[in-house]
Amino acid sequence: MTTTATIPLSEADGPRVGARGWAALIVLMLPVLLVSVDNTVLSFALPEISTALSPSGVEQLWIIDVYPLVLAGLLVTMGTLGDRFGRRKLLLIGATGFALVSAAAAFAPSAALLIAARAALGVFGAMLMPSTLSLLRSVFQNREQRRLAIAVWAAMFSAGSALGPIVGGVLLEHFAWGSVFLLAVPVLIPLLILAPFLVPESRDPHPGRIDLLSIALSMATMIPVVYAIKEFAGEGFTPLVVVLVVIGVGAGFLFVRRQLRAENPMLDMALFRRGMFTGAILVNLLSVVALVGFLYYVSQNLQLVLGLTPIESGLALIPGMAMMIASGLVVVPIARRVRPQVLVPSALVFSLGGYLVVAFTTHAHGVAPLIVSFVLLGIGIGAAETVSNELILAAAPPEKAGAASAVSETAYELGAVLGTTILGGIITAFYRTAIAIPDGVPADLAERARETLAGAYSVAEKLPAAMGEALRAAAADAFGSGVTVTSLIGGALVVAAGVVAATTLGRRLGN
Repeated sequence: MTTTATIPLSEADGPRVGARGWAALIVLMLPVLLVSVDNTVLSFALPEISTALSPSGVEQLWIIDVYPLVLAGLLVTMGTLGDRFGRRKLLLIGATGFALVSAAAAFAPSAALLIAARAALGVFGAMLMPSTLSLLRSVFQNREQRRLAIAVWAAMFSAGSALGPIVGGVLLEHFAWGSVFLLAVPVLIPLLILAPFLVPESRDPHPGRIDLLSIALSMATMIPVVYAIKEFAGEGFTPLVVVLVVIGVGAGFLFVRRQLRAENPMLDMALFRRGMFTGAILVNLLSVVALVGFLYYVSQNLQLVLGLTPIESGLALIPGMAMMIASGLVVVPIARRVRPQVLVPSALVFSLGGYLVVAFTTHAHGVAPLIVSFVLLGIGIGAAETVSNELILAAAPPEKAGAASAVSETAYELGAVLGTTILGGIITAFYRTAIAIPDGVPADLAERARETLAGAYSVAEKLPAAMGEALRAAAADAFGSGVTVTSLIGGALVVAAGVVAATTLGRRLGN
């Protein structure tokens, strides 16, 4: 079995990169930003897609779900393949495929073909993400510079998640639904041109054989579990949820057992014996759940309840995104002097404050509380994820950087799924229970209004003015009741992340 080693202390004094290295960082940020935007952008295009392609209810669900399912299922596999065949090579293959399939998806003539395109995007997206983080390790061999590079990487991922709804809204104000897919083409073309010149190739010098059974087991673990989470959020505790969980857990058990027995495993399970590695993964997972859950309801609050346009909503989110990026950069020199078990929980106190601001204010207070809460949330998550991502790479041997990065990316993707489905599902459940439909609303319209906040506001446009205004007020109040509970849950997740950090991130590695 491959042994796990920390980065030697001498690496803190490794060669520092110049302008070429920082240019490589800019190039590597392009796919990070794109894939994270793609996680959330489609929700804005779905109404137009439904009108143009007339998907069934099941097809509409799969248009959204198939991308994160395939992406999450293949991340570990693609990280390992990058270690074996070359991380830059896999990045370029992924970028080429993602751009071509995105262009095809933009002009899909049917829902079935769009679903197929989204599945293919998941395959190529899984090639992009582990490669970017693992390549940072080969480009930035100096520990201090690598901390800064990872801070930028984490900031771009978080900013992309926040930008998704904004970008989707702005594009759809001016262009057809296919524009949300065509966005990938101009973003990835510079990567394909510049990466071969700026980004050095790196791979595991002693790769093992390709283990097809391990690849199949890793997919059979992730895909059913992610789908079970989505099914539970939408339909509750059903027999299908039980079956999916049993399949996922069973496949996961077989995967782990195979890795432990293999001479050269696909995923070195010894990594998880290090509390620092596992703790950093959990901090990432919980932080992303909190962030994506927040973005799920804040985007609806800004545009539906408060009546802001997509552009105005984007402006309201800019201070939070700016502070997320700034805190990730500011924490770099601090991380050299303060232990992560102190630094990460201290940063997450800000995120907890952001959730408490949301929990104890209402839509009647206007935009200001949402801006303040996102600023606080951004400060905490930006700093915490920078430190945790750096520790993930530091805890893994260089030749296994791709596999370690893939585990980190899997935590990100699983966190995004959990944030949307669980926290979003809780908001929806509270909304459906709490909304009081005004008297006189026709039964069919009342049923639509009970489904979602957007449905209620759409129905309100078709009613007489006074009745429509009453429905909007009732929907906003019902949505607010769900936001309060969900904010407290989000705060609890942040506290849990802080506890994990305080008990597992015990010491600094290197300088």
